[in-house]
Amino acid sequence: MKNLQLLRPLTNRTLTTSTALFAVIITAALALAHGGKHADQFTHLNALQKSTQLFDQLVTEGKLDQSWETGLQNVSISKRDNNGKEEIAVAFKRATGELTHVYIFFTAEGKYAGSNFTGK
Repeated sequence: MKNLQLLRPLTNRTLTTSTALFAVIITAALALAHGGKHADQFTHLNALQKSTQLFDQLVTEGKLDQSWETGLQNVSISKRDNNGKEEIAVAFKRATGELTHVYIFFTAEGKYAGSNFTGK
């Protein structure tokens, strides 16, 4: 019974990570099937793809603790105004920890604009 209790948290993390990965794959597949009417624009899907690569790189390089990947709860994408310049913000949220959000920002053209834990 003790062994089953130890495996339960691992199963929940695996399920959460798998669900997030599944959502990204489905979103990408639907976007690619839709076609490229706005191929020259940087879309929210483009921001999700680029930010996911950067997020994975930060975890792999040890700049973010492994718990960011195993405890990932959700990812959200929004537009924001940064001193008169439009940016796309991608927020990665984990379930627990001292810091619960990592934000990655891109310009409207798709260039990396920065990242932080505050969203500001």
